[in-house]
Amino acid sequence: MPNGNEQAIFTDDLNNALGDGWTWLREHSTYWRSTQQGLEIRVEPGNAGDVQNALLRPAPDRSQGTYAIEIDIFNHTHPIQQYEQAGITWYVDGKPVFKLVKELIDGGLFIIPGRKEMPTQSVRLRLIVTADSWEAQYRPAGESEFQTAETGELPAPNDDQVSIQCYNGPEEGEHWVRFSNFCIKRL
Repeated sequence: MPNGNEQAIFTDDLNNALGDGWTWLREHSTYWRSTQQGLEIRVEPGNAGDVQNALLRPAPDRSQGTYAIEIDIFNHTHPIQQYEQAGITWYVDGKPVFKLVKELIDGGLFIIPGRKEMPTQSVRLRLIVTADSWEAQYRPAGESEFQTAETGELPAPNDDQVSIQCYNGPEEGEHWVRFSNFCIKRL
């Protein structure tokens, strides 16, 4: 729930179409679709360095304040592939430097970083960034408060971008993740 100290600077429910300002990194056009419930992306094999269908947008200038980036994630199919994941990735100067994801590790679902158990099919991720730090938060479906998974440092801002993406999917079978209710807020 927003409080009086939060100001939405960009929102996109991702329903039916993408808002202005998004660009695809390694678009695989037959493996994403817009629906009435949000953007659905097929979880393809690969990792952070060659992720398919990463949806990018310019990040806010974190040297000028504190921001929160939020997204709802819903797994249509329970992950089965080690390290299969979906979430938010932060890019600095074109390189991924941080991720906040729901990830399958050794048979269990976790919020990474922090390795917090995440048993629900749906979760809201919240990444708080400042000029030099991040705080990874999450709110499982059915809960009202965000929990902090981990905190850490970010490199100095330099052409920052934020991405929603999924990867490490299985070679066989179709695993789809739905992303919805994306927003960037100034705190």
